[in-house]
Amino acid sequence: MKSAQPVVTFRIDHLDVEIHPDNQAMGVAAADAAAKIINSAVERSGTANLVLATGNSQLTFLAALRKQNVAWSAVTVFHMDEYLNLPAGHPAGFPAFLRRHLLDEVRVGAFYPVPGHPADLTSACRGYEALLRAHPVDLCVLGIGENGHLAFNDPPADFGEADWVKAVDLDEHSRRQQVGEGHFDRLDEVPTRAITLTITGLRSAATMLCLAPERRKAAAVHRALTGPVDGTCPASILRRTPQARLLLDRDSASLLEPRNPERTGGAE
Repeated sequence: MKSAQPVVTFRIDHLDVEIHPDNQAMGVAAADAAAKIINSAVERSGTANLVLATGNSQLTFLAALRKQNVAWSAVTVFHMDEYLNLPAGHPAGFPAFLRRHLLDEVRVGAFYPVPGHPADLTSACRGYEALLRAHPVDLCVLGIGENGHLAFNDPPADFGEADWVKAVDLDEHSRRQQVGEGHFDRLDEVPTRAITLTITGLRSAATMLCLAPERRKAAAVHRALTGPVDGTCPASILRRTPQARLLLDRDSASLLEPRNPERTGGAE
């Protein structure tokens, strides 16, 4: 029988990186890790607080997470961004995405969607930040955008913001990515503004798992891991985030220098 391909693991600055054989293997590994983190938090404090990303990069992870033995009734779920003023019921809305791919299948203790139609934008951002501060995040699972964004922190991103939640104007590259992923038919259908957790808000999590599969993410991954750590590539801040772990597949890692395989959990 052919042996399984090894997982390549290494460290860049403070960031542990894993290269899995394919997207499916990456998603299963991420779900295994997430389930352990969530259940450990529940055992420790009786509850677990989880921030989830949306988008196609999360699909294999969410499918695998649904199959995990998780104490879902003790879990509070947040997510990290949402379009402003997307038509009600639009399937591209991020709460709808999470319901389709996870929350309709498991019964969590509570789900707090980012408000997409706030009467007062400033109050909405402050209110969501207050919820996050009242529920210290045990795990944040996020992705990397094709332009290097984290959540909707497009370049140039501010790594030092005091606020945890803010309204943003969306970069055209981010909006085109949404069309490319099939969530909208045309660019003019994609909203131009959103609410997002800031880099500071994301990094408030005790643990972060960043999932970035697929060849279309290869250039952003390469910039994040080999370029300067600055706002021109928001994902580069992961290299200064000791509680973060980056999971790739061979396609998204295709522009990185080849490395010798190590056992999963090893470093070089």
